[in-house]
Amino acid sequence: MAQLDAALAKIDSNLDAALARLFALVAIPSISTDPAFAGEVDRTAEWLAADLRSLGFEAAVRPTTGHPMVVAKAGRAGAPHLLFYGHYDVQPPDPLELWESPPFEPRLVETPEGKQILGRGVSDDKGQLMTFIEACRAFQESGGLPCSVTILLEGEEETGSPSLPGFLAEHRAELKAELALACDTGMWDRRTPAISVMLRGLVLEEVVVRGAARDLHSGMFGGAAINPIHVLALIIADLHDENGRVAVPGFYEDVTELPEEIAEQWRKLPFNGRHFLEEVGLSVPAGETGRSVLEMIWSRPTCDVNGIIGGYTGKGSKTVLPAEARAKFSFRLVGAQDPEKIAASFRSFVKARLPADCEAEFVSHGASRAQQLPVASAALSKARKALREEWGKDAVLAGCGGSIPIVGAFKRDLGMDTLMVGFALDDDRIHSPNEKYELSSFHKGMRSWARILAALAAERT
Repeated sequence: MAQLDAALAKIDSNLDAALARLFALVAIPSISTDPAFAGEVDRTAEWLAADLRSLGFEAAVRPTTGHPMVVAKAGRAGAPHLLFYGHYDVQPPDPLELWESPPFEPRLVETPEGKQILGRGVSDDKGQLMTFIEACRAFQESGGLPCSVTILLEGEEETGSPSLPGFLAEHRAELKAELALACDTGMWDRRTPAISVMLRGLVLEEVVVRGAARDLHSGMFGGAAINPIHVLALIIADLHDENGRVAVPGFYEDVTELPEEIAEQWRKLPFNGRHFLEEVGLSVPAGETGRSVLEMIWSRPTCDVNGIIGGYTGKGSKTVLPAEARAKFSFRLVGAQDPEKIAASFRSFVKARLPADCEAEFVSHGASRAQQLPVASAALSKARKALREEWGKDAVLAGCGGSIPIVGAFKRDLGMDTLMVGFALDDDRIHSPNEKYELSSFHKGMRSWARILAALAAERT
C-alpha cells in the first residue's frame, strides 16, 4: 500500500511531464495505411522503445512482414506476469480542412466540460497506452513494478493487424502470460469507469447469385427469365422472422442469457434506448422483440446486410436483367457460437432458397469467436475494486457490440483472458477530425492502472 501511495503521488506531481511525453508521441504522424508514412511509423516505434528503456524496461523494436512491433519487459521474478497490449498507429487525419488545429500539433484546450487534449491518435490509442506506461513509470520511480510486465505495442491495428498472427505464433513462449490487459476501450461516462467483459464475434460472408449466362434486355426477357436480384431479395427477406429473430437454422443453439449480475446492472444504468436511436434519426428498435437496446447492441447475436450490388446502378435508366447479384453479410456472434458452424448453416439456408437455373458462390471475408471474461474471475474482481477506489463508484461491466480481434487471438493462440479497461469517451471523435482525449481520462487513467497493477500483484485468491 505504501508503494502504491508513492506511485499515485508521482503520477500527480509529474502530470505536466507525462503530458509533454504524450504530446511528443502524438506529434509523430504514424499513419499505418499510407506507405508514404512508413518512416514515421518506424520512428514512433523507436520513440516508444527508447521511452520504455528510459524507465527501466528491456525494450526492442521487432521487425515484422509489415510495420514493427515494440516488445518490452520489466518487473519482479515470481510476481504475477501480465501482458499489456496497445497500438501506436493512427488513422489518416483527412479531411484536413475540418480540423480546428493541425492534427499532429497536439494542444490542451479549456472547454465547458473540462480540459481536453486535441490531436490525431490521442484517444485511439496513444493517450490510452501512455496511461499504462506512465503508471509503470511511477512504480519504477517508487521502488519497482509490483508485477512482471510484458508490453506489446503494435503498428498495424488500424489496417487489420496483418502481421500480428504470425508474430504471436513465432513469439508465443515469450508473450505468454497469466493475463492480458488492453486499453482500447472506454468509460461509461466522464465520471464512471467501465470494464468491457464481453465482445461479440464476427462472421463476414459475401454471396453471389447467378442466373442467365449474360445480362438480358428486360423487354425481351422480363417475366420469363429469372432475376438474381429478386432471388437475393427474397433470401434476405427470409433471414428474420416477425419478431426480429435470425431465422437461420441452429443460430441460437449456443446463445446463453446474460449472467444475472450483469443484467441487473444494465437495467439500472442511466441509458435511454429511445434517445440513443433519436440521435441518429430513428425512433423504433428494429431487433428482437422483448430485448432492450443495450442487450441488442452488447449481448445479442445479429445478422445484417451490409451491401447489395446488382444490375445497372449508374445515372439514368438501363432496362437490364442482371446475370448476377451479390450481397455482403455480417453476423455478430455471442456466447459459444461457432463461426464455422454459423457460416455453414447460412450457406445451407441460401442454397435451400435458390430456384431452378440459379447458383450461388460464397466468399468468406473472415470470422472470429465472441469473447467473455468470466464474471467470477479473480482478476475482474480485483480490477473492479481498484477502479471503485479511484473513481468512487462501481465500474460498469460493459458489453462491446464490435469485435477486437487481438482479444480473440490472445485467447486462441496464447490461452489468456483479457482484462479490457480504457478511458476513452463516446464523444472523443476517434477516426474523425478534432479527435480529443479528456485530461481527466489521461490523469485518472494513469492512477487507475497503478491501482489495478497493485491489486493484481496482491496475494492470489
